[in-house]
Amino acid sequence: MTTPLLDARGVSVQFGGVVALDAVDFAANEGAITGLVGPNGAGKTTLFGILSGLIRPQAGQVSLGDVDITSMSPQKRTRLGLARTFQRLELFGEMTVREHLVVAHRVRHRRDRTLARDLLGLGGRPSAGEDEAVDSILELLGLDGVAQQPVVLLPLGTGRIVEIGRALATEPRIVLLDEPTSGLDVHETAQVAAALRSARDDRGVAFVVVEHDVELVLEISEAITVLDFGKVIAQGPPSDIRSSAEVQAAYLGSTADSGADSGAS
Repeated sequence: MTTPLLDARGVSVQFGGVVALDAVDFAANEGAITGLVGPNGAGKTTLFGILSGLIRPQAGQVSLGDVDITSMSPQKRTRLGLARTFQRLELFGEMTVREHLVVAHRVRHRRDRTLARDLLGLGGRPSAGEDEAVDSILELLGLDGVAQQPVVLLPLGTGRIVEIGRALATEPRIVLLDEPTSGLDVHETAQVAAALRSARDDRGVAFVVVEHDVELVLEISEAITVLDFGKVIAQGPPSDIRSSAEVQAAYLGSTADSGADSGAS
C-alpha cells in the first residue's frame, strides 16, 4: 500500500458550535493530482486551511511524509516542501514574471533578512544558479515569452500560471491549489490543466486541487475526495466518484441541473 505524502487523519473543527469538519480523513499521494470537491459549506476551505497550517484542528493529525506537521506554521511547512496558492490572485503587479520566481526561489534558499531585501527590490541580480532554476520553470510552464513583463499586463489565466510557477520555485513536494481556474475561460482553464500535468510529469510534484469546475477535477485527478456537511462522503478514482449515487445526490447531480457550482468553501 502506498504511503501518502500528505495525510490528514481524523481532523475535526468547530466554529462557535458549528461542526465544520467531523473526523475527516484525507490523503494525497506523491507525484499525483488529488481533487477536493463538494458543495458550498462542505468544509473544503477549512480542510485546506488545516493542510496549509492556517487553521489548527481541534482533533486529529496532519503529516507530511513521516513528519507530524499538525502544529507547524505555514512557513515551516514551506521549508518541508508544502506550497499553496490562493483563490484571489496574490501577485505583485509591477514585478515581472521572472522576478516573482526569483524571489520565490530565495524563500527556499535564503534567510529571512535577505529575503526582506528582495521584497524591497534590493536583493541584487540573480545568481547563475537562480537563473538556471527559474529558466527551467519558465520553459516548463510556457512562460518564457512573458518572463520580462510586469504581471499587471498579463491576462488572468497567465497570472494563474505565474502563481503555479512561483509555487514551483520554492521546490515543493506538494502544492495546494485553491480554485486555480476561478474566473478563467475554457482556453485559459486548459492552459492551467496543462501546466499542472507538466509539473507533475516533469518534476514529480503532487497537487491538491480545490476547484468548482468538477469536470476539470474529474479529468486531471488520480484520486478525489468529496466532502458534504463536514464529512467525507466519497473517496477514490474519478470513475468511482462519477458513478457514486451519494455524490450525485449531494453535488454532481445538482451541478448537472444548474450547469455550474459556485462554491469554494
